[in-house]
Amino acid sequence: MFERLREDIQSVFHRDPAARNAFDVLTCYPGMHAIWLHRAAHALWVRDFKWPARLISNFGRWMTGIEIHPGAKVGRRFFIDHGMGIVIGETAEIGDDVTLYQGVTLGGTSWNKGKRHPTLGNGVVVGAGAKVLGPFTVGAGAKIGSNAVVTKEVPAGATAVGIPGRIIVKTEDTEVEARRKAMAEKIGFDAYGVSGDMPDPVARAIGQLLDHLQAVDGRLEDICKELTKLDSDYCAKELPALRDEDFAEVKQVAASDTRPH
Repeated sequence: MFERLREDIQSVFHRDPAARNAFDVLTCYPGMHAIWLHRAAHALWVRDFKWPARLISNFGRWMTGIEIHPGAKVGRRFFIDHGMGIVIGETAEIGDDVTLYQGVTLGGTSWNKGKRHPTLGNGVVVGAGAKVLGPFTVGAGAKIGSNAVVTKEVPAGATAVGIPGRIIVKTEDTEVEARRKAMAEKIGFDAYGVSGDMPDPVARAIGQLLDHLQAVDGRLEDICKELTKLDSDYCAKELPALRDEDFAEVKQVAASDTRPH
């Protein structure tokens, strides 16, 4: 028991820079209190002491604002940050090293008996306000974005965002991103924050424009080479540079849009 307690406290230090010392975690972290009470409730639940288990669970909800059904299965080093408003259903299963933020729901979409709630693999992170609904699996190391509503399986290591939840596909190799960066540098464009895994439609559009420019640039180089072979006196001119000062106002607007409101 003391080994698990020590492990829980260390998991807080690993994931919350605001944690100052073990006494703080023991006395002032409702997420930890909810988990410890759940362990007692779950131990009673599996031994068929259903009413005492529900009573402890309800007491934990009253004390912490976190509702964990005593039937839910929770792994090691589970961390609930802030925690208020979290709901975890009866047939939910949570792996090791999982992190949940406030307002998360691990709920069901059916009133049928049996498995109704999600299974979270090891190392999953679920952002504030997210709803994960249904008897499917969120793979190990996956991330659920804040306020997302996820009703389908999430592959291991993937990120799900939006309503309804959609998977952000990341290219395993960095060839596309490297090509875009090279083209941006060539034309003098500062492509900050532009990557293929971003859900921002403007970022995707800019990325596609860079791909198009790359293709046009390559075609022009091929034409120049062929003209040279034909002894043409055509000489390609350098592209005019895009000056940073011309885009200063655009950068200021973009930066202000990313600040929290």
